[in-house]
Amino acid sequence: MYSRTIQPPQDKGVFLFGPRGTGKSTWVQSTFPDSLYLDLLESELYTLLLASPQRLETLIPPKYDGWVVKDEIQRIPELLNEVHRLIEKRGLLFVLTSSSARKLRRKGTNLLAGRALTRRMHPLTATELKDDFTLDHSLQWGQMPMSFSDLDPSAYLSSYVHTYLREEVQQEGLTRNLQAFARFLEAASFSQAAPLNISEVARECQVNRKLAEEYFNILEDLLLSVRLPAFRKRARRRIIAHPKFFLFDTGVYRSIRPKGILDSPEEIDGAALETLVFQELRAVNNNFELGYDLYYWRTASQLEVDFILYGQHGLIAIEVKRSSILRKRDFSGLKAFCRDYPATKAFLLYGGRHRRFEDDVAIVPIQEALSSLYELLLNPHS
Repeated sequence: MYSRTIQPPQDKGVFLFGPRGTGKSTWVQSTFPDSLYLDLLESELYTLLLASPQRLETLIPPKYDGWVVKDEIQRIPELLNEVHRLIEKRGLLFVLTSSSARKLRRKGTNLLAGRALTRRMHPLTATELKDDFTLDHSLQWGQMPMSFSDLDPSAYLSSYVHTYLREEVQQEGLTRNLQAFARFLEAASFSQAAPLNISEVARECQVNRKLAEEYFNILEDLLLSVRLPAFRKRARRRIIAHPKFFLFDTGVYRSIRPKGILDSPEEIDGAALETLVFQELRAVNNNFELGYDLYYWRTASQLEVDFILYGQHGLIAIEVKRSSILRKRDFSGLKAFCRDYPATKAFLLYGGRHRRFEDDVAIVPIQEALSSLYELLLNPHS
């Protein structure tokens, strides 16, 4: 088991959100080994509490003052009213895990009014993997914990995608047409790491635009995808407004993305690399509570920077190139952004082996940058 960098709560309850398979239950059980553990995936317990959420108190010993863990709380959102009551009545501390925000958000569920922190569990990071981190493995299989422990990561990832279709989408009744949703997933994967055109995806999977938008919302609610907004603060140029689309893990993306003889390996590999850097940025930013907002930047004239981080530690621009050989045009987006925002610290992550500089742009090998990403984000100007 890898040691995770997510910060545990001390004297307040916590919501822990994350896709299935990212290690929420493992982290909770290792962080709170003496807790009272209630798993809502257990059918008997689920049926008992679904019929009467008030029975929750009867499962907690009268003088118990430790942590109470409720796994997959989204299965019975009404339990949160009981959790709130028990926090007020008995001062109990709860850890509430969830692999979906859909039911919690849609039902206007009681989210405990500040009585619980929010944490997010991501796939493993290079920092957590330490010596087990290799760029080749992460680009091919992603960084879900099971992609490192399973003897056949390809079969695991294929099963993971099908399990989500069956259990999360079909059983929860999120869509009546599973076949259309499966077509949508494949069509959406072609938009990976690119500005999102929902109308185009709708045409490709043969559904109307409104339904395609709803399918994208389902992916986000299940924490399987993210839309990265465009950076438009004090813009001096005409900026592309569409957000970029990302499935949350490189391995999951590759498992969903169809591959044929006409597909360019460079196109798939480029999206995979950008996905890997994005999932690392999200995880390190969240795990260490660095407070950055994440964006990308693209002008109407096609100048682009892959990632912009804006927060209390500064303004950071990051461009990602797989090649070890860099050309003048590889720096054009970064340099244009730096001219518009002179306070920027610019980085170009590339496939070479040596750290160097091009004017004010720091050129850093990708593996080195991801392995020390926390230090880079905390002190970008050092």
